[in-house]
Amino acid sequence: MTARVDHNLYPELQRFGATDISACYNCGVCSAICPLSVDGASFPRKMSRYAQLGLREKLLASPELWSCYGCSECTDSCPTKADPASFMAAARRYAVASYDRTHLAYMLATSRVFAGVFVIALVGLLAAFMYSVHKPVDGSTLAFFDFVPSDVVHNMGIVAMAVMGVAALVGVIEMVRRVLRGPKAVVAKTTLGKVAGAAVYAVGTESLAQTRFRKDCADAAESGDAAPTRPWYSQRWFIHFATMWGFLGLLGATMADYGLELLGIKAVGAAVPIWYPVRLLGTLAGALLIYGTTILIVRRLRKSDRTSRHSTTSDWTFLSMLWVAGVTGFVLELGLYLPSAPSWGYPMFLVHVGVAMALVLLVPFGKFAHVLYRPVALFAIRLRG
Repeated sequence: MTARVDHNLYPELQRFGATDISACYNCGVCSAICPLSVDGASFPRKMSRYAQLGLREKLLASPELWSCYGCSECTDSCPTKADPASFMAAARRYAVASYDRTHLAYMLATSRVFAGVFVIALVGLLAAFMYSVHKPVDGSTLAFFDFVPSDVVHNMGIVAMAVMGVAALVGVIEMVRRVLRGPKAVVAKTTLGKVAGAAVYAVGTESLAQTRFRKDCADAAESGDAAPTRPWYSQRWFIHFATMWGFLGLLGATMADYGLELLGIKAVGAAVPIWYPVRLLGTLAGALLIYGTTILIVRRLRKSDRTSRHSTTSDWTFLSMLWVAGVTGFVLELGLYLPSAPSWGYPMFLVHVGVAMALVLLVPFGKFAHVLYRPVALFAIRLRG
C-alpha cells in the first residue's frame, strides 16, 4: 500500500476528541504495558505514530485500531502524558466517520449542537408519525397496539432495520476494502478451518463472551495494582456485558414476539404473564440494560475512574438514548399490570418506540458502530496470525 502523508490528519483527529499526542516520542511503553499487545507488536504505539506522520490510509487500514478495550493502562504508564487511550477512542470515532459515505457520522461525532438537535428531531418525527395514525382507546387498560396499529409499528421496525442494514453493509465493505489494502493483508495458505476458527474467535470468544476483556483487561486500582479492586458486578467488563446483552436481548425479545404473532401463536398486543418466555427475556434484558447504562452514566458524571475521565458527544448521546429506551420500556411494562390505564402511558409509548427506532437507525453512525467493525477487525487479526 502506498503511504501518503496527510498533514491535516492530526487536526481532524482532534475534532473527534484526540488529545495532544505531540508529546509522544515513540518510546514503546504503551505497547509494553498493554495486556492485548502480543509478542513484539507495536500496538497501540503504531496508531499514534501513524497520526503523527499523517499516514491516514495506514491508520484506517489497521484492524488493531479496534482491539482496544479502553482500560487506560497505557495512559497511566505514559511517561510524557500523551494519553494514548483517549487517542485510540478518537481514532475509532474518526474511522467510523471515514467508513460512512453519508457524512452523518462525522457530524454526530464532531458537533454537539447538531447531534442533540438531530437526535431530538429524529425521535420527535418518529413519534409524531405514530401519533398521526393513532386511534381512540377506551382508557380502561393500556392497549398500545389499539392506540397505534401494530402493522404501523412493525413496518416502521422493518424499514429501520433495512436502512440500518444497508448503511452497515456499506460501512463494513469500506472497512474491508481498506484493510485488504493495508499492511500484512495477504494471508498465505488460508484454510477453511482457519477461517472458521477466526470467525468463532471474533464473534463468539471476543465480541459476545468478551474473554480477553474479562481476563486481560480486568479493573485495577488507580495506583496501578494488578489485582482487581471491584466485585465482578461493578467491573467494566460486566457493565459493558450487561449493556450490550441488555440491548441485544430486548431486540431479540421484540423480534421473537413479532414472530409468535405472525405464526398465530400469540394474539397481537395480547397481555401475557411475566413468566411467559418472551416477556421474561425482555424483562431480564431491560433490567440489564438499565443497570449497565445507569452505572456508566454515573461514572461519567463523577469521572470516578480512569476510563470515564473523558466523555464526548457520542458517548453521552448513545448512553442517554439507551437509558431512556430501557427505562421507558420497563415502566411501560409495569403499567400493563395497573388496574387502569395511566395518563402517561401512551405518550411514553410514543417516546419509547421513537427512541428505540432511532437507536436502530443510528447504529452505523455512532458509538454503537463498534458492534459492526470490531468483529471484522478481530477476524482479520486472527486470520493473519
